[in-house]
Amino acid sequence: MSSTFKLYGRMFVTGRIEVKTGLHIGASESLFSIGKTDKMVIANPITGQPYIPGSSLRGKMRSLTEKYSGKVTGQRIAQGEIHSCKSVEEYRACPICNLYGRSAEDFNWPTRLIVRDVALWPESAEQLRRARTELPFTETKTEVSIDRVTSQANPRTIERVPAGAEFGPFELVVSFFDPGDVNWIDTLVDGMALLEDDYLGGHGSRGSGKIAFCNIGVRFKSGNGTYRAASLEQELTYKDLDELSAAVGDIKDIAGKTMFGSGL
Repeated sequence: MSSTFKLYGRMFVTGRIEVKTGLHIGASESLFSIGKTDKMVIANPITGQPYIPGSSLRGKMRSLTEKYSGKVTGQRIAQGEIHSCKSVEEYRACPICNLYGRSAEDFNWPTRLIVRDVALWPESAEQLRRARTELPFTETKTEVSIDRVTSQANPRTIERVPAGAEFGPFELVVSFFDPGDVNWIDTLVDGMALLEDDYLGGHGSRGSGKIAFCNIGVRFKSGNGTYRAASLEQELTYKDLDELSAAVGDIKDIAGKTMFGSGL
């Protein structure tokens, strides 16, 4: 099915991600471990600094939103399954497929949400350099599993970004193709809230991965006229996710006026 879409503009949500408990987002197991570290974090090969992949952030927000919404999953992906609407009618009313996208099968409509990789905040990188952690920019945590038959201990060492570190600026970009797209702002903020109450990365059930969004900014860029000449509207700022959540109604109204010339 072919369709024509007009891009009316974009919303940019930026800020920082504070690590509340040690964060482990794993690197490829094909990489060599350093010393006796069994589980390494993913890091920029040029700087050696850990970062948060946009795919990890986006994927966890989507997964939690699917569960909260009770959406049926069935579309196979590399690590499991995701929800994917099977008809145009179902898609039109689905916040998950509109915001996070669906696989290209009989119809392929645009994904609204782009999530960038998030680098280690420069001040946190400097603090971790001075802290002289066990590994550059990271700590190690030893966990021990016990074989219930033999009672043998099986220790393993996990690399984590220490609590208190910050990543940023994160950038979530939402595209608007239809006046109804402003309603997916609710879905985006819900995903962020669900993630704050859950965990990012691995080993979350054992204490790792609690994060918080902070120093949040929201800006809009209208697609009317020449896009390259369009300027970002004045930034709206919020201390944390609670402040952002309380302002969602106002943000949706501003988005409607900026993109389509009228509020909702």
